[in-house]
Amino acid sequence: MIEATGLHKRYGATVAVHDLSFEVRPGRVTGFLGPNGAGKSTTIRLMLDLDAGGGRTLYGGRPYRELRHPTREVGTLLDAKAFHPTRKARNHLRMLAAATGVPDARVDEVLAMVGLESVAKKQPQGFSLGMGQRLGLAAALLGDPHTLILDEPANGLDPQGINWLRGFLQDFAASGRSVFVSSHLLAEMALMADHLVVIGKGRTIANESVADFVANSSRSAVLVQSPRIDELATLLRAEGAGVERVDNTAIAVSGADRASVGELAYAHQIVLHELTDRAATLEEAFLEATTEAEQFVATAATPRPKRATADGAPEHPEHAEHAEHPAHLERTR
Repeated sequence: MIEATGLHKRYGATVAVHDLSFEVRPGRVTGFLGPNGAGKSTTIRLMLDLDAGGGRTLYGGRPYRELRHPTREVGTLLDAKAFHPTRKARNHLRMLAAATGVPDARVDEVLAMVGLESVAKKQPQGFSLGMGQRLGLAAALLGDPHTLILDEPANGLDPQGINWLRGFLQDFAASGRSVFVSSHLLAEMALMADHLVVIGKGRTIANESVADFVANSSRSAVLVQSPRIDELATLLRAEGAGVERVDNTAIAVSGADRASVGELAYAHQIVLHELTDRAATLEEAFLEATTEAEQFVATAATPRPKRATADGAPEHPEHAEHAEHPAHLERTR
């Protein structure tokens, strides 16, 4: 088990990570989420003693620097391009294996695991980002570790590769080992992770199961449809529930579960045509939870103003396009 306690990192006057504490338990995939600039990569570097800062991280009760054979206990992927561009993929792994006391035969095993056997003798400089991710994962798996720490491992993978990665990490965790993985692919994280650690501006926002994180979102609601929906809405508001109109006969109710809504309707003899739960998506829950933690906020795009012709009328888009290409006018004369 990974136990991170009081992780802290400051760059001058800027606090990048502030008093983060969490656990990564065996047998489940723990997702690590946060907006850009939230401090995720810095946190991972603190966990691996790559950055100086406050707090500590223990792996089975020991800090990373005290692990006798760290790569055999903790496999890491922090940079998909962390290899010599002209050293063949298999030789890159053989070098890492020799340096860490891993048998050479393990190299071919991990190449097969990640699906790179056919390019084992090729130079990684020609690899796509997705292939680089697979090679990085192969390096993380070399020591057959009990723990994986992966920073954006799905970057560059195609849909088949993402599907494979999801299954692989879930199987890895199901074998009783630990997985800590950061990603911006929220739809994929919803399928992959069992537990979430969510941070913003270096601070903890959530540390709970995926199911609880989504259920706690105000975007989760109970959908209710009834011919007497206005009357039911008034009763629900009186009980302190939030009510949002969906259409003339339906509402979305927050702050009350399906059973309590049904019981209230029954108590007042209100016929219901629909009573269902609508769970928020992980993306909806994440965006709601991190609204105040977003560091890089873009402005909405505004339409380009139409240029006026000599008589003051707006120029037709087709004419505008042609006006920007004098060669086109020359060809059409």
